[in-house]
Amino acid sequence: MNFLSLFVRNLLHGPYTDPFPFAPAPTAARFRGKVAFDPETCEACRKCERACPTGAIRFERTPEGMTFDCWHDTCVFCGNCVFHCPTGAIEQTGDWHLAHLQAEKYRQVEHGLIPAIVCSSCGGKGLDSAPAIAKIKPPLSPDEAKELRSLCPKCRAKFLKQRRQSA
Repeated sequence: MNFLSLFVRNLLHGPYTDPFPFAPAPTAARFRGKVAFDPETCEACRKCERACPTGAIRFERTPEGMTFDCWHDTCVFCGNCVFHCPTGAIEQTGDWHLAHLQAEKYRQVEHGLIPAIVCSSCGGKGLDSAPAIAKIKPPLSPDEAKELRSLCPKCRAKFLKQRRQSA
């Protein structure tokens, strides 16, 4: 096929490439993109932080609770954090639009806060761990679950021990 016939065919049928600059590019169904974090379902077990090969995930204890940060400019989108998360608090989205100006490099972070609680029994500090409480067998009544969420880990253990003994 000579150049002119190829040129005419391309004019009539259009290119064979993705329409990206002029339309959104398609994303594969199993594509691993930006990390999304749900603090409501996180237990702060930090398995994702240990599984991250690049150290993109960091947890830090603050007076408000435990903060979660995932630096997208360091993340290699391997999916280890998603695989090792026991509660499903971390997901990878199909969003791959990570181009940014150099001045905005410190804004390329997924941030979340797992709130701290003050124990209603002893006054100690702990983290709100609703996902762990939801897994307790046999299931708790709504009143028991509410009481358990207001306790620190030591008082939760005492509460559950007493519950098992009385059952």
